[in-house]
Amino acid sequence: MLTRLFRLHGLLVASHPWEVIVGTIALTVCLMSMNSLAASSQVCSWNECPKLPEKILSNDIIILMVTRCMAIVYIYFQFKHLRQLGSKYILGIAGLFTVFSSFVFSTVVIHVFGKELTGLNEALPFFLLLIDLSKACTLAKFALSSNSQEEVRENISQGMAILGPTFTLDAMVECLVIGVGTMSGVPQLEIMCCFGCMSVLANYFVFMTFFPACVSLVLELSRESREGRPIWQLSHFARVLAEEEDNKPNPVTQRVKIIMSLGLVLVHAHSRLAAEPGQNRTADGPIPKRLESDGAMWPLQFTSKDMEQVITLSLALLLAVKYVFFEQAEAESSLSLKNPIISSPPAPKHRGGGECCRRDLPAHKPLKTMSSTPAANPTSPAVSNTAPQVDMASKDKGVIHPPASLGDTLAETPSGPQLGPVSEPRELDECMAILKDPQRGARHLSDAEVMKLVISRNVTSYSLEEVLETPQRGVAIRRQMLSPKLPVRSALACLPYMDYDYSKVMGTCCENVIGYMPVPVGVAGPLLLNGKQFHIPMATTEGCLVASTNRGCRAVALSGGCSSRVLADCMTRGPVVRLPSACQAAEVKAWLETSEGFSIIKEAFDRTSRFARLEKLLIGLAGKNLYIRFQSQTGDAMGMNMLSKGTEQAVHRLQQQYPEMRVLSVSGNYCTDKKPAAMNWILGRGKSAVCEATIPAKVVREVLKSSTAALVELNINKNLVGSAMAGSIGGFNAHAANIVAAIFIACGQDPAQTVGSSNCITQMEAAGPEGDDLYISCTMPSIELGTVGGGTNLPPQQACLQMLGVQGTSPTQPGENARQLASVVCATVLAGELSLMAALAAGHLVQSHMTHNRSKANLTVTPSSQSEKAA
Repeated sequence: MLTRLFRLHGLLVASHPWEVIVGTIALTVCLMSMNSLAASSQVCSWNECPKLPEKILSNDIIILMVTRCMAIVYIYFQFKHLRQLGSKYILGIAGLFTVFSSFVFSTVVIHVFGKELTGLNEALPFFLLLIDLSKACTLAKFALSSNSQEEVRENISQGMAILGPTFTLDAMVECLVIGVGTMSGVPQLEIMCCFGCMSVLANYFVFMTFFPACVSLVLELSRESREGRPIWQLSHFARVLAEEEDNKPNPVTQRVKIIMSLGLVLVHAHSRLAAEPGQNRTADGPIPKRLESDGAMWPLQFTSKDMEQVITLSLALLLAVKYVFFEQAEAESSLSLKNPIISSPPAPKHRGGGECCRRDLPAHKPLKTMSSTPAANPTSPAVSNTAPQVDMASKDKGVIHPPASLGDTLAETPSGPQLGPVSEPRELDECMAILKDPQRGARHLSDAEVMKLVISRNVTSYSLEEVLETPQRGVAIRRQMLSPKLPVRSALACLPYMDYDYSKVMGTCCENVIGYMPVPVGVAGPLLLNGKQFHIPMATTEGCLVASTNRGCRAVALSGGCSSRVLADCMTRGPVVRLPSACQAAEVKAWLETSEGFSIIKEAFDRTSRFARLEKLLIGLAGKNLYIRFQSQTGDAMGMNMLSKGTEQAVHRLQQQYPEMRVLSVSGNYCTDKKPAAMNWILGRGKSAVCEATIPAKVVREVLKSSTAALVELNINKNLVGSAMAGSIGGFNAHAANIVAAIFIACGQDPAQTVGSSNCITQMEAAGPEGDDLYISCTMPSIELGTVGGGTNLPPQQACLQMLGVQGTSPTQPGENARQLASVVCATVLAGELSLMAALAAGHLVQSHMTHNRSKANLTVTPSSQSEKAA
């Protein structure tokens, strides 16, 4: 119940930062204007704490000087620790927290205790000693581990749910314990304890209101994102939520604190209620003034005051100079030790591998840094030469590699800060013995030693992911070995590779991996198809494409939606076999076309899969060569591997029937896969789909900014006649390949199959009673896609499939998800065709591309253009 209450409080504060900040400041201003309270010189929550006299003894000066020095050193070490976390946001947020807490505390002391600075002079050191930045920084780390502003709010609320109850109990216990000092009867101790309680309360008040609101607001204002993550997101804070969950305080300790708090409450209540009003020493009047120093003591008092100011100011200046000017290298070194994921010397501005694609990271900076940093061991780019260091890394992510921002080059990556002494790579035999030892293994080898094994061919480069303890380390080492061989040694600097699940890639999607390619993903829609709304994910770098498709989706939705049907569902594979003569080839062809021959081949084919069922054979003959096109459904998979396996077994069975037959290839380009082919255009391949819609004249005019007559005329002369003049096969459309490729990349399909999948004929004609409505249809006979296998196993691609509700296999009917995806592709193509044709008819194409599809990043301003602009 309490946790939920603090979670709701954190969500409220993080969701309405402006309101909370304004309210907190307003409350502080109200405290400043409390003249009724300020009129009394004795206001305190326990005893009436009087103001301090202006003149104090020299021994009090020494006590205050020591207290202030302790406060300065304490704050210094707290900020030094924060700097080692490697985040300017953590440092800035902590500073903001300290400054505003001090402001609130000072406001209370000055304006509630008599509007004089004498009390504040002694109060601030105690406040700085009692302020605790650890909870504030932990809450900031909760926020900094987020990937979006929504996640910032959620993480702040979760952090408040974790930290709030503990912080509240701790603050209450501190106030009660320190408050005991207000009953001591010692005037100076009572005042100090009163200040201490106020410090704790001010710290708690700011932590619960102003601080989380400021964190949420600051991160919202700096939410610029590159590579899909905000600029303030830090990879080494990614597990802070789980860590704080594990670090929850012991319930027994919490119960002890509660019991102790109740006991202290009873002590305070008894002390206050049992005391007679006349017995309160502060109620009768102010504290007796301290004895004034005589004339002989005046020089000593003057000297003590001066000495106090000199020592305090000197200490503050010394620590400030050391913090600002002499700890840059130390902080960077300690950062690399704090974060075991990063194991190479950081650049002047440290960035994790996931942040290497930022525009503000010039490629030459790592080179400059490396050249100015002496390498302890130039021949060894390894970072971990000792077992304990690697073990520490494996606890985090099992990754030991240099950050991508250093270019990942062998020459540019000297040995960075080590936990142990830097040593030369061990001998090959010793390295092989360590690698084969099940108790030690690759995690006890440095990167340099692994590269030595690769160069000596004891370990193959393509198997690094399998040999090493984590795939990501294998990718990092491969990048180090590749970079020196490239024309530009820092070419890989902005190709990210960290924080990626390579286990889903190995053996499925890619080999010799050196990173991954972030591609922008836009959304078009909603697209109203067969009575359902779909939001279409499109991965593309072509400006205008998503915007244009989105306009087409809007026109379709305003017209009542579109309808689609899947006409056929069959994947094909076409092997080529060779007979001794053309006549024998003709005999085999005739046998395959009989029911007996088909049944024998079908039996062999169907045994290879629980989904693939041979439906048809199409046989072509060219001399001695026989081309056999196998055709089968493949469930929700695209099915090429399924067809290949079944085809191989069927051809082996045919070879048993005709031993003189020789199999040339399991694929004879008779499929046809990833090549333009009239066979696919005519007979179809994969999913054959058709989609249609009728667009009212009003929508054509107001949304598409064109007319039905203009669109029909343009479609005939461009898509039909123009494509025929070009000898196009299946290209009777405006830009179907654009939409197909964008959806294929987003949804984990094979982009190369855009060649056949974009076969489409777009037809338009006038419709309606007055002939001013527009009827449009798109027919696509060969959409080659699936919702399982291949790239659909990768989490980002699965997310896009989930957007469409077609991820994985259909729970009710095998193949239904893949057919639904084919219908979505065909309908999106229709929307894209509609919008582009309207733009062409209205003459808006060039204007829109100049607005949305023209990069200004690499354009240089010529003198002539400058003069034209000035004119």
